[in-house]
Amino acid sequence: MKFMRLPTLVLGLVCVLPLAAHAQWQWVDNAGKKVFSDQAPPPDIPEKNIVRRAGGASSRPALAPVTPPSDAVAGTPLAAPARSASGAVRPSGVDKELEEKTKRAEDAEKARQAAEAQKLAQAKAENCNRARQSKATYDSGIRVARLNDKGEREIMDDKARAEEQQRLQTVISGDCK
Repeated sequence: MKFMRLPTLVLGLVCVLPLAAHAQWQWVDNAGKKVFSDQAPPPDIPEKNIVRRAGGASSRPALAPVTPPSDAVAGTPLAAPARSASGAVRPSGVDKELEEKTKRAEDAEKARQAAEAQKLAQAKAENCNRARQSKATYDSGIRVARLNDKGEREIMDDKARAEEQQRLQTVISGDCK
C-alpha cells in the first residue's frame, strides 16, 4: 500500500510544479519589448504597460511619498535617493555590471578610434614626406624617367613634368598641415 502512495505523490508534485511558473510578471518596457520576470517591473514602467501580474496581485506595492528635506530648494533635484516606507533605498533598476560592461565597450571603441586616427595621421605624414621628396626631385631639373604601360623606360617631357609637379603640390597641400 505504501508503494501506491509514492506514484500518487509524485504525480501530484508534477501537477503542482507549473503553478510556480505562473507567478510571472509581464510588461512592455520603454523600448517596446515584452519583458517576462519573476520580479515586479521597475518603478518607471507605467501601469498601462503591465500586461500580467504575479499571482493575481491587483497592484504594485505602495511606496510612501518622498518628502524633500526642509533645506531643499523648490525645483531642485534631491541629492539623496528616494526611500520606501521601511527606510530602505529603492532599487534604481540599473544593473551595475551592465553599466560597467557598457563603459568598457565605449572605452574600447574610443581606443580603437584613437588608434585608427593615429594610423591615419602617420600615413598622411608619410605621404607628405614622400611628396616633398618627389617635388624636390622634379624641382631640381634632373631628368626623370618613368615606366610606360609596356614596361619600357621613358624620359618625361616638360609638360608631363609640370603635371606631376602640380599633382605633388596638391598632395602636399592636402596632407602636410
